[in-house]
Amino acid sequence: MQCYTELTPPTAVTHCLSLPFLSPSANNLIVAKTSLLQIFSFKSVLADSNVTPDTTIEARRPSATVSGTGTGAALRGDRAHTTKLVLIAQYELSGTVTSLARVKILGSKSGGEALLVSLRDAKLSLVEWDPQRYSISTISIHFYEREDLRGSPWDADVSDHVNYLSVDPRSRCAALKFGARHLAILPFHQAGDDLVMDDYDSDIDGDRPEPSAPTSDMKDEKSTSQQTPYAASFVVSMLALDPSLSHPLHLAFLYEYREPTFGILSSSVASSSALLHERRDCLSYTVITLDLEQRASTALLTVTNLPYDLFAVVPLRLPIGGTLLVGSNELIHVDQSGRTNGVAVNEFAKSSTAFAMTDQSDLALRLEGSVVEQLGFDNSDLLIVLSTGELAIVSFKIDGRSVSGVSVRQVNDDSGGNAFLGKPSCVSVAGRGRLFIGSEHADSVVLGWFRRSDKLKRQRSRVSIAVEEELNGSELDDDELEDDDDDDLYSEAKTKDSAQEILSTTVSPDQGNDYRFRIHDRLENFGPVRNVTLTTALKSSSNDESAGSLEQEVLISTGCGRAGGIAIFTSKIQPDIKQRHTVLDAEDMWTIRIKKASDNALSEHHGSYEDSYIIASIITENGDVQSAAYKIHSAGLVELRDTEFDPEAGATVDAGTINNATRIVQVLSNEIRTFDTDFGLAQIVPMSDETTDAEPRVLSASFADPYVLLVRDDTSTLLLRAEESGDLDEVERGISLQQNGIRSGSLFEDTNDLFRLEYGEDSDDEAGNVLMFLLTCGGGLQIFRLPNLHKPVYVAEGLSFLPPFLSSDFAVRRSQAREILTEILVAELGDSIQKSPYIIVSEIESPKLIPALTVSKLRSAADDLTIYQPYQAPVEGSQDTALQFLKIPNTHVSQKTHGDQDELKHRSLRLLPDLGDYSTVFLPGDFPAFICKSTSSPPQLVALAGGTINSLSSFNTSFCEKGFVYIDSSETVKIAQLPLDTRYETGWTSRKFPFGEEVQALDSHEPSKTYAIGTSQKTGFKLPEDENHPEWNLETTSFLPQIDQSTIKLLDRETWSIID
Repeated sequence: MQCYTELTPPTAVTHCLSLPFLSPSANNLIVAKTSLLQIFSFKSVLADSNVTPDTTIEARRPSATVSGTGTGAALRGDRAHTTKLVLIAQYELSGTVTSLARVKILGSKSGGEALLVSLRDAKLSLVEWDPQRYSISTISIHFYEREDLRGSPWDADVSDHVNYLSVDPRSRCAALKFGARHLAILPFHQAGDDLVMDDYDSDIDGDRPEPSAPTSDMKDEKSTSQQTPYAASFVVSMLALDPSLSHPLHLAFLYEYREPTFGILSSSVASSSALLHERRDCLSYTVITLDLEQRASTALLTVTNLPYDLFAVVPLRLPIGGTLLVGSNELIHVDQSGRTNGVAVNEFAKSSTAFAMTDQSDLALRLEGSVVEQLGFDNSDLLIVLSTGELAIVSFKIDGRSVSGVSVRQVNDDSGGNAFLGKPSCVSVAGRGRLFIGSEHADSVVLGWFRRSDKLKRQRSRVSIAVEEELNGSELDDDELEDDDDDDLYSEAKTKDSAQEILSTTVSPDQGNDYRFRIHDRLENFGPVRNVTLTTALKSSSNDESAGSLEQEVLISTGCGRAGGIAIFTSKIQPDIKQRHTVLDAEDMWTIRIKKASDNALSEHHGSYEDSYIIASIITENGDVQSAAYKIHSAGLVELRDTEFDPEAGATVDAGTINNATRIVQVLSNEIRTFDTDFGLAQIVPMSDETTDAEPRVLSASFADPYVLLVRDDTSTLLLRAEESGDLDEVERGISLQQNGIRSGSLFEDTNDLFRLEYGEDSDDEAGNVLMFLLTCGGGLQIFRLPNLHKPVYVAEGLSFLPPFLSSDFAVRRSQAREILTEILVAELGDSIQKSPYIIVSEIESPKLIPALTVSKLRSAADDLTIYQPYQAPVEGSQDTALQFLKIPNTHVSQKTHGDQDELKHRSLRLLPDLGDYSTVFLPGDFPAFICKSTSSPPQLVALAGGTINSLSSFNTSFCEKGFVYIDSSETVKIAQLPLDTRYETGWTSRKFPFGEEVQALDSHEPSKTYAIGTSQKTGFKLPEDENHPEWNLETTSFLPQIDQSTIKLLDRETWSIID
């Protein structure tokens, strides 16, 4: 028996597909990474595109500066619109994905299209998006691994064959090729199935017969057909379709046919390069149409004597139409009448086939492992991504309405022809001027493109000759070109006549600069892994060694070809320490960011105001807890003396700012003190109750300008609001809040109205954009829209049961257990591109919490975290939506033992809104960790090295931008930043160092602080001159075979430079 688990989720993209999945108007990208299914949306942002990062290790050195052109696409000096991928959801599948296809079904829950997923063991799963549950929903599962479908006992298993899926463009059926030569047909119901075409003619067929009464079987069949979007599937042998299909290679459904029609590439004998003299042109291309009602088929045409090395059928949309057959040495276009046009892309095509083709062998292209995609839905050109990552354009010459020629041209390096680095696995159109290219050997990328030739023609047609002469010496603005070309090339209003006009334009094969490409976004890939070694992190002044030992690093070789390199994984974040200061007996601290008149220019430079002060809680020699205030300087921390800040006032519970960062608030256990920006005392708000003379103590506080929320030890709350003068006044509470019963609370400024919580139209209550989340002692959730405290705008009493879907009408089941929740936090999680909302729940013994764009965090005693993501669910029978919460899977397991629970002091989670461009939450304690989320990953809990950390706060100054300050177990205050070039999407910290060569082996030598790596790169092999083999001298080919040329290199670990 073996038991194992994945250290990291899969990163290699095997399949991708674009479709409107979440709604009819959505543009989503579905990505399959072996057994992981991810759903993305696209977001356009303004980003600098003047420099494309160099992909070599020289550019990744700490002291290196990036300059020049690098290896990317067209360079620009301005900010341009860039498309980024935003993760919506991801799901682990019980199987390996072999194909993805989009299907239009009747009555989908989201109104969008459905997704058909095929798995290795001849299984099909029809999936749709369920907006009510904000998750995928499986409509049906079909499997075809029956024993009776196996041809003979010695046939290979179904999973050992190449299985692939194709769907009719009009979604009338899907075809799954599995096994040696079996085809499963799955029909789908479409609008008008029962009214398709009434061919009944009374003059010929006589009187129309009366419809017979339906039998019970017919009623059941009709009822079933109405309940499911598909009809009964059936399996046929390809030999039954055509006896010549004994060795099928590939098939795909074709466009512009009245009935479901597919083209299949096959042969009657097995093709082989070793038998080329006997089986030279042995392949055939057959077009077969299906009759789904009769379960019959008809062969429409067959093209024979095709080259033996063809391997893919690529159906083409209008305005081209027909099919493109892709081979290792050639491309062949077949139109609907069977007319062919081919082009040879290397000199081997002449010797391997007698098929007539245009000669472009000077291109010397290798098409093995390449993928082909049309550049947009109404563009006639195709993009080929070669196995080396290089790009080429396929153009067609049109005479009238038929194709009369095919030409290929490579994209120049200056136009982004080498922007993609590795072998592609899939490609999909991602929108106007955007493609997604997936890879198992390199990073997957969103590739943007635009065409320059049409812009130049239009520019000359609408300006005068004098203006043209002025522009001759200047360079056109690429952003203007891209935006204008997007509109012209992809306009859905373009007529077929204008499309034909574009097709008729003669394109010269040497126009390598006609298209320009650049990378917009990427999904990092750490595969394939060829070698792994363990090493210890380097000791340096920037490492945090307070834990007593350095972390172990996992060193792996990653990528293939030009995408090769090494990656380093560690289980904990090693902070980059900038300063160390000793503050004796410091227990907790908060940084204060204030605004002064002189800060305006500074904030524009740094993007936010700098931190000016630190307020800390300190334990005195006699055990009392006092507070101290420090001024932040580049040389260190200086304690404030001559101010109205009183250290003996007691322990600080929390600290923050209000009134647009012009008023400092110090929350003590028995009172609140406010100060101006120079720590002049402005106001004292006591906690005593004038009615009962009780003096409740403050347990926690939450800030959202202009409000301050206090939760006290008698389970009561106090909400204060800052007036224009900066003074705090109590907000009147409603009856429900006067009865107490609140365990924790959090304020969140819902600026973008993500929660969409409003009071009824008949309500006259004032409503702002600040929401107050309260966790009741009974485990319920109450949300108030401030300043209204009379009634909650949302109530969910079942939060403590931690259901997978939480709503206001959640019904508790008898078998469900209730958890004891201690803390709730609402915050933003994400990066500079996208921040997403979540609710994070923690049970009683745990100091952990996880937020997101809008995150509610709940904390448990056992250090277990539960994350909820808010979403808007449609209300049945209405256009309105209702707020619900989706439970996000969290694989983190608490490391705290039961024996630690009594000794551990409860410490609140800390929100860090700008930590190295991340909006994150920190979990203090013996096992400190950050909750990190990037645009393309779910929330991940990443541990922080350094042992026990009692307190941590954000820290932003000129000498430590977007960093943090914390107190470790040795009472040392450390100012640090997150390490550079480090990613956290996998739940580990990872750094990637590209070499531009494939790394075959690696090892470390710790005494010399070096890595020994063995790399290889492809090079042409030519037979040497040898007197004993005079026939070797007869070799005249210039298209040489490729072999690996290996090199052993010595890499310095500190500078990341090659030293030998």
